[in-house]
Amino acid sequence: MKYPFRGPRRVPLLLLLAMSLALSGCALFSDREPLEWTQVVPEGDCRCADGSPFAFWERRADTTKVVLFLNGGGVCWTAATCAFTGERGESDAYTWSVQGVEPENRSGMFDTTRGDNPFADFSFVYVPACTGDAHLGDAVREYAPGLTVAHRGAANGAAALAHLAAQYPDAEEVVVVGKTAGSVAAPVYGGLVADLLPDAEVTVFGAQSGAWPDHPGFNTEVLDTAWGAYDAAPAWATDGLTADEWGVPQLWVRAGLHRPDLVLGRFDFAYDPNATSELTEWLADPPDLLAEIDRNEAFIEGEGVPLHSFTAPGADHQIFEPDKFYDLEVEGVGLAEWVEALVGDDPPADVHCSECSG
Repeated sequence: MKYPFRGPRRVPLLLLLAMSLALSGCALFSDREPLEWTQVVPEGDCRCADGSPFAFWERRADTTKVVLFLNGGGVCWTAATCAFTGERGESDAYTWSVQGVEPENRSGMFDTTRGDNPFADFSFVYVPACTGDAHLGDAVREYAPGLTVAHRGAANGAAALAHLAAQYPDAEEVVVVGKTAGSVAAPVYGGLVADLLPDAEVTVFGAQSGAWPDHPGFNTEVLDTAWGAYDAAPAWATDGLTADEWGVPQLWVRAGLHRPDLVLGRFDFAYDPNATSELTEWLADPPDLLAEIDRNEAFIEGEGVPLHSFTAPGADHQIFEPDKFYDLEVEGVGLAEWVEALVGDDPPADVHCSECSG
């Protein structure tokens, strides 16, 4: 990293020392502008779970480099979990409206003033989750009298994809970043971006869904029946698979086989209970989340799809918004530097905690 300092060639020793101390404590801040968002309200059949209008947000910067960010926001598939409770469109289970979603992100990977942020110069298209279906659904379900839920994540996501393709037709690099439930859909969206912008280099980086199970019950009851995701998916994602065979690890496999030039990466904390809190009935009893993560990765790579991975110790949860995006280091490798390599020309080796209990 080069620092843009100007001034006399002879600098007093104390000033050099002060500058060194400042740099060590300011995390390589640059003179870049802080991230600012503009709301985009798409036309068409887009809406949130409660039927209210859907919107996404945009930050225009370098139009040749774009992050498509799929936010988490929880998931639901029962009357208890899908109820429109809580304040400002957010219950304990999921976000069902964008009324309180407007991103105010200014830290972590969204701190575009930092010189060590690999996405500082990127444009952003920020897609909130407000349908309880991990950006995959295409169904309207009545879970109880007076509780009809629009699982329209696929339509909302398609609108964001159309905007990205129209506004950034000359994009050379697109990074699809998925957070928690958003990372479930990230490989599908990566394949769709590659279809829309075939000249762009597309990287997919999903975080904190590595332990989602490939279980016939979950695949059928939730992905297919509740959300309608199986029928909504592109043909290349489902061809040759029945609904009970179409699980979350298959999304990575199908995207990688459909577009072999995709660069695929994931991040997980080894024992993050929040990442799978809704899925316990389809996990082993007691659940071994790290074993599930490792098993899913082995399956994906066994199908011939390279998956670059970073597995950190402990039971932490958030990674994109906090400054631990820069502070986290595993086996001597910093996460931010690893991500920078992932989106660069030479994807990095896997990083896996040796002592994973944290």
